[in-house]
Amino acid sequence: MNTYHCSHCGQTVFFENTRCEGCGHALAFDPATMSLLAWQPGPDGTLQPSTAALAPEAAQALQQRAAGGRLRPCAHHALPHGADAAPASQGVCNWLSDADDADGGPLCLSCRCTEVLPALDRPGNLEAWSRLETAKRRLLHGLLAAGLPIPRRPVDPQGLAFRFLEELPDAPEPVLTGHDHGLITVSIAEADDATREARRAAMHEPYRTLLGHFRHEIGHFYWDQLIAKDERRLAAFRALFGDERADYGQALERHYREGAPADWPQRHISAYATMHPWEDWAETWAHWMHISDSLDTASHWGVRLQGDPVAGPAVEPDTALAALPGTRDFRRVLVDEWLPLSRFLNSMGRSLGQGDAWPFVVADPVLDRLAFVHQTVREAALSRSTPAG
Repeated sequence: MNTYHCSHCGQTVFFENTRCEGCGHALAFDPATMSLLAWQPGPDGTLQPSTAALAPEAAQALQQRAAGGRLRPCAHHALPHGADAAPASQGVCNWLSDADDADGGPLCLSCRCTEVLPALDRPGNLEAWSRLETAKRRLLHGLLAAGLPIPRRPVDPQGLAFRFLEELPDAPEPVLTGHDHGLITVSIAEADDATREARRAAMHEPYRTLLGHFRHEIGHFYWDQLIAKDERRLAAFRALFGDERADYGQALERHYREGAPADWPQRHISAYATMHPWEDWAETWAHWMHISDSLDTASHWGVRLQGDPVAGPAVEPDTALAALPGTRDFRRVLVDEWLPLSRFLNSMGRSLGQGDAWPFVVADPVLDRLAFVHQTVREAALSRSTPAG
């Protein structure tokens, strides 16, 4: 995650901020430029970007984009922008909407991806929805930063969409968090810290967060997008993760009946990853996002740790990765940068009485899988940025 600066005064601000504590200007995130922009009322009643701290070229480009009210806070933003009475949903989002987007409108890129909301007039649901949207925006920031395509419905029938559902006592079936051909469903009960912690303990999980749910489920989405239709990547996937054609229902039943093999830490990132190759991929993808975002954040804060030499994991990639150049470099980053940083973060968590921030072990096969995810994302981003022909 980047370190951001207010476009009016230049003070350091954070991704979730809606107001600069230095100058008092309202803030909104612009996904097109990946920047937090300060805003002020214009003479015509619309909001105008405040660009005093930007370079002249950047300020001019932003003013041109915002001309005619084409760039404005999302309809779910905390800022007043024309509504006589703020709806209940106002204040949930801090992103900008862009009328020049292909499907531009009053909602931003992130909020347009949400198809179903819980009933906001029920106690606690507005706060739960707000927490879900906050985690989703950080998820989408990571996807944008990685250069990944984000196909959305209805343009793509299997594009990305989210449903946030409430678990009602008289419902015939429970709400299950999961992915189905681009549609990600999340139970809003997961937004309640006490409920989520109780489920984590009951399921013997070392780690369970809202952001972790989003990153896991989006891994399933990108398996469909990047692996399933590419024969070369699919062959490499099967060599590393196993054959996904194994019956998923039987694998699920076996996992909850027998649990994970005792030696799972030697081969997988989590116990749940042992259930089926699809879940191994989704778990690995989620941790690749955790690691990438954490390393990026550390870099922007000027933090880099050189730990003791790591014994055990090999540096050379598995032969299954031979067709994907660049994986060796990422494995070296994991060994040289991430492992020392994660140990430091865990030690700090213990010092603060919070426990380990990242309670996982990276075995050698997991290094191969993380490197494969990294290279898959890298190839997808490069293919989007390279002109055809």
